[in-house]
Amino acid sequence: MTAPDVVRPKIDRAQRAGIIAGAFGLLALVSFGSRDWDQFFRSYLFAYIFAMSFAMGSLAILQLHHMTGGRWGLPIRRILEAGSRTIPVMTVFFIPVLIGIKKIYPWAAHPESLGDEPITHFRRMWLQPGFFIGRAVVYFAIWNLLAYLLNKWSAEQDRTGDVRLKQRMSSLAAPGTVLWALSWSWAMLDWVMSLEPTWFSSIYGMIFMVIACLAAVSFSAIMLRMLNDYEPLRESYQPSHLNDIGNLMLAFTLLWTYMSFAQFLIIWSGNLKQEITWYKVRAYTSWGYVGAALLIFHFFIPFFILLQRRVKRRVERLAVLAVWMLLITLVDVLWIVVPAFENRKSGFHVSPSDIVAVIGLFGVWLATYMVQLKRMPLLPLHDPRFEGVLEHSHGD
Repeated sequence: MTAPDVVRPKIDRAQRAGIIAGAFGLLALVSFGSRDWDQFFRSYLFAYIFAMSFAMGSLAILQLHHMTGGRWGLPIRRILEAGSRTIPVMTVFFIPVLIGIKKIYPWAAHPESLGDEPITHFRRMWLQPGFFIGRAVVYFAIWNLLAYLLNKWSAEQDRTGDVRLKQRMSSLAAPGTVLWALSWSWAMLDWVMSLEPTWFSSIYGMIFMVIACLAAVSFSAIMLRMLNDYEPLRESYQPSHLNDIGNLMLAFTLLWTYMSFAQFLIIWSGNLKQEITWYKVRAYTSWGYVGAALLIFHFFIPFFILLQRRVKRRVERLAVLAVWMLLITLVDVLWIVVPAFENRKSGFHVSPSDIVAVIGLFGVWLATYMVQLKRMPLLPLHDPRFEGVLEHSHGD
């Protein structure tokens, strides 16, 4: 069997699993929704934010690779590109959020919920449904354009070997990252923070930036393990490159911890009534146990594991940790999003709709991802940054 013949069945099986999970999850979500449409749209938003994080994180890490030119990006570049090409499909799947805007966001159904403080005038202007939709159109236009250009030039580089395309991608990556950071953080302010419209945090959007990047890096490590039987891919990286990918996971883990603590510290030290409500729900009800678990399993345990080179330099071990990071990231998004809904403020509660929504939307994303992964070779063919890399054997 040729190398592509070896890896293609794995991708096909993952694609079928995604289709089955997506169909089951979405049908079950609609079934639950027929009895409670408010819950349907709330669960859909939670699952959408989780699934969208993979696409947006892939775009961010891809641009980081083009800016730095590091050889760590060779084995995961096509993995990241495939993730970025799922953005058009995720754009379509945002439509139910717009349809259910009045069932999701209190300010859309009841503008008086924005309060009567002086800042209310700005909130009412910013949180108008029409303006909200218009900003979403701009966000998706930016993300789709960046993904389109980077993938277009990458495909042209495979086909023509034009060395100038490398410079185009590098030149776009820096301003593209700035656009990505601004648009994704503002999107999270619009789509998630406005669930509690009288509360605000200047760090909130950056936390979601880190969540997306950590999800993408972790998923890339899992895919690298899955595709390890593909000989050119397996021989394209050395333990030092895996170590770099592990260090990225460590860096984003530390950033998540720093930003989460910084947000808490600023709000705690200010001790203002309009700011502490967010933590009162998540720390002083049974949601507090989830927050404590995040501190242990999202920071302390991964931190000490990722300090060990023997973990980061073996793809099998790194992939196991990456699975764990994805699971704890799901819990993190749950902890941030779900308590915002009024019927959850009595304490920790996970609805069956939440579970099937995650299965459905992540299944759709995964199936789309596998389709995109098959569109291009698993390694860039003519990138001058990687000349001679494949001559190195895969070390232990």
